[in-house]
Amino acid sequence: NARRVVLPSALAMALVGVPFSLTAHAAGDDDAEPTCRKGLVWDKQKQMCIPVKAGVISDDALADYAHALNREERFQEALDVLALVKNQNSAKVLNYRGYATRNLGRVEEGIRYYHQALALDSENVLVRNYLGLAYVKKGEIDKARTLLDEIGDRCGTQCKEYVDLDAAIKAAT
Repeated sequence: NARRVVLPSALAMALVGVPFSLTAHAAGDDDAEPTCRKGLVWDKQKQMCIPVKAGVISDDALADYAHALNREERFQEALDVLALVKNQNSAKVLNYRGYATRNLGRVEEGIRYYHQALALDSENVLVRNYLGLAYVKKGEIDKARTLLDEIGDRCGTQCKEYVDLDAAIKAAT
């Protein structure tokens, strides 16, 4: 009478030697997902790290994973993952590409990606937040304040994107 034991995914992966990293994210990041060591990508369906290559998971999942890498400040890895996305002309991909390039010090390039993302999704408050942060980084506070007002018009003054950009503007002035 052998008993079958089912282990939680992360524990099972550790026991069989699948490299992964469960990263704690900021409070409120309910959509945060685990990240893997370089060269692997988190597959939500399989609940494990798999070799990263084009077509291994959906474009949307690749973009989400790049976002998780960005949160860990693994910006070049995020760009490498985004390069595997088939549809490079999506607001999500362009936004996360902008985030990574901005944080790698290529602020003007990041701003171009944010503008492309807004052209595809003009109501996106996260893109506006990131674009505003880029303007703060450049010292263009008036442009950041304009974006703050636009965010407020779309989601109010209590949404995360508004609060985040407002704090950055106040810190810079």
